Amino acid sequence: MDLDDAGCRARFLVRDRDGKFPAFMDEVLADAGIQTVLTGIRMPRMNSIMERWVQSCRHELLDRCLVWNERHLRHALREYERFHNQHRAHQALAQAAPLRPVPDPITDPGRIIDLNVRRRDRLGGVLHEYSHAT
Repeated sequence: MDLDDAGCRARFLVRDRDGKFPAFMDEVLADAGIQTVLTGIRMPRMNSIMERWVQSCRHELLDRCLVWNERHLRHALREYERFHNQHRAHQALAQAAPLRPVPDPITDPGRIIDLNVRRRDRLGGVLHEYSHAT
């Protein structure tokens, strides 16, 4: 895969100071016009948000499906990104999604007894979205 295939231009690569990244890698990226930015020394939380997203993506998506090719992988990752940002509940956001506010609580006992919930499957049933049926 060529770096220009993504359709947008990457300007920076943030990485830690692990010895598994050779200096040659930084040279290749610099030739492509990408600046390497190193994380701080002894700052484990500096890259933790992205590491958590990758861990969630692997656990909830990639460990549960067989990826056929690059096109299929890109489609699956786009669907997971939409699911993660628009539907999946996040504890840090009081069970809201980043692009969706918390729904109003149901206080009417009659509505709770007759609660009708719909499930929408994404990616052939790997991901599930639940919503109140109106």
